[in-house]
Amino acid sequence: MWLVCAWLLARTSVPKLHLSGLDQRRFFSAGLLARSERYTRGSDLLWLAGEVATLVALAVVARVLPKRVRGFGLGRVGSSIIVAMVLLVTLWFVQLPFGIASLWWDHHYGLSKFDVGAWIGMQWGTLVGEAIAVLAGVVLLVAFAGKFRRTWWVFSGMAIVAIAALFAFTGGYIDAAGTHPLRSATLRADVRRLEAIEHVRGTPVRVQKVSNLTSQVNAFTSGFGPSRHVVVWDTALDGRLSHAEVDVIIAHELGHVRSGHIVKAIGWSALVVLPTLFIVALVTRRRGGLANPASLPLAFLTLAVLALLTTPIQNYVSRRYEAEADWRALNATRDPAAARGLFQQFARTSLEQPNPPTWDYVMLQTHPTLMQRIAMAQAWAARNRP
Repeated sequence: MWLVCAWLLARTSVPKLHLSGLDQRRFFSAGLLARSERYTRGSDLLWLAGEVATLVALAVVARVLPKRVRGFGLGRVGSSIIVAMVLLVTLWFVQLPFGIASLWWDHHYGLSKFDVGAWIGMQWGTLVGEAIAVLAGVVLLVAFAGKFRRTWWVFSGMAIVAIAALFAFTGGYIDAAGTHPLRSATLRADVRRLEAIEHVRGTPVRVQKVSNLTSQVNAFTSGFGPSRHVVVWDTALDGRLSHAEVDVIIAHELGHVRSGHIVKAIGWSALVVLPTLFIVALVTRRRGGLANPASLPLAFLTLAVLALLTTPIQNYVSRRYEAEADWRALNATRDPAAARGLFQQFARTSLEQPNPPTWDYVMLQTHPTLMQRIAMAQAWAARNRP
């Protein structure tokens, strides 16, 4: 049943295409390729160092903290909240220097401003929500583990999926806060036309100001049902992209809406959460399971290791969905030249490496490579040649 559900969720509307064999030097200058390679190499090293530091910190906490939990004297739920807060604060401080180093690396390559205060303020805004979600999840897990000693992971998994669905739904409204509508009448008309083609009429497309923090171009889809929104960064509208290239970005995001990728992501969370919690239950059983708050550090470490090990699968699914959004954008705009131009621009605006190393592609790339995306535009043009 698990395999059947995974197969159904992984299906997309993209036909079988041959997306390899193009020479990146046909589309990108030697100087840009060398610059993007240097930038990617530094970013990859920072990511790897951050992951190692996180796992080491969790291993140390898992060894030291359980001995002190008994002295808290706050009961099962109270002690679990304290342990979770210690873990969250530890992780935040461990990851902080790597976040600042990444910010500096982006600034060094002209991709962002090195404003640590503004960056921390932005991180703090997301951290509060994440901390509340994690603490609520920990209380839920411990409560279920105390009531259902051997099957807590089943009930907890169902509850976590329900909470994830709620967050995904409300996230559409939250992400739209602080944004403004498209000011260009031409773009608004294009949105209405693309929405009709994609059969997603009434999807709000709004603009988020990020130009005070970064020069990179991005857009994203948030929420589902009545909360669905498409949010475009204002950096995409600063004149560096052509009107047709902006249309491709909007069509891509509307393609996500048409394909229901956020709802499918909730389906994937259901498939992943249950076996993940089952493994956590097995690993922590000797320490009394999650009914014992002292087992929480080991549970966090286990989750971190599992997240790292399953990253290639998560990225593979994400790349399939992003490829489907690209294909839908090509069908909606019928402008492969604009799509190709947009992907070439991404190498300049974000220093994205057109053909990254294999390990980088497997572990870090949530989108098809720029060369794969350009090859798709070429393949679409060949299939639809008059």
